[in-house]
Amino acid sequence: MTPSVSIIIPVLNEAATVAACLQTLQSLSTSDATVTLEIIVVDGGSSDATVELATPLADQLIVAGQGRAGQMNTGAKASSGEYVLFLHADTRLPDDILAVIASWQNAELPLWGFFSVQLSGSARPLRIVETMMNWRSRLMGIGTGDQCLFVNRQLFNSIGGFADMPLMEDIEICQRLKRMNKPRVEIHPVVTSSRKWEREGICKTIVLMWRLRLAYFFGAKPEELARKYYSS
Repeated sequence: MTPSVSIIIPVLNEAATVAACLQTLQSLSTSDATVTLEIIVVDGGSSDATVELATPLADQLIVAGQGRAGQMNTGAKASSGEYVLFLHADTRLPDDILAVIASWQNAELPLWGFFSVQLSGSARPLRIVETMMNWRSRLMGIGTGDQCLFVNRQLFNSIGGFADMPLMEDIEICQRLKRMNKPRVEIHPVVTSSRKWEREGICKTIVLMWRLRLAYFFGAKPEELARKYYSS
């Protein structure tokens, strides 16, 4: 049976990255008839050329309210694939992604998981950062949005999708999914942009991320964390 995956891409002012992302996905969707891909872009109100660039390259372009969690839920609701995969516009899937998707058909339990991650920059400290990210996600069984979460559609619907929160929606849904079954961590990494790390400083970004994550685990409200994250 041919596996089908809906790739949901939430965007906001991603004119610099969205066309390249979608062109790569389009080449995948025409290269192998053993996997069916559906490409859905959900725009959160971009003020640049994101919508114009994405429209001819996506199967669906949906304009929704701002907020990544809501955008991803909107895209999932409009999709038809057996699996939903949530991809950032500045992240690239591994070269063997079609074989990875095909292997999901052998899963005994409703499947969910995420990928190992590689940062795009060449600076040596970024290798340490990505190694720490991969160790942390494997140890805790929790992936982040940069790691391209994927979920069996029935499982995603059964837990009600992403919680309506402005930050940490990826952490929160992984916590709920873990109660159903263990995640599958794909060893071939996705490559995600290191622009934030390079722009704001590697050490500063590490400290910020861990402070926010620890605060969340100790009960801080996502609205407060979002204000700190975006003000930084």
